[in-house]
Amino acid sequence: MKGRIVIDGELCKGCGLCVHFCPRSAVVLSRKINAKGYVYAEPDAKKGCTGCAVCALMCPEAAIEVSRE
Repeated sequence: MKGRIVIDGELCKGCGLCVHFCPRSAVVLSRKINAKGYVYAEPDAKKGCTGCAVCALMCPEAAIEVSRE
């Protein structure tokens, strides 16, 4: 099963918990900065998200939505 990650870059504060806990390393910290001055997380399409939603569970800002396709 394949998953899809959607991250609200404006809510993300770049804590990196989603990056650390993703079993497939399908989430990375961007080099871009949001309006609040934080680097933010973004999905890495090359890694292949499985839709496990661990990243969304770990996000303290509730900035991540995961769906299964």
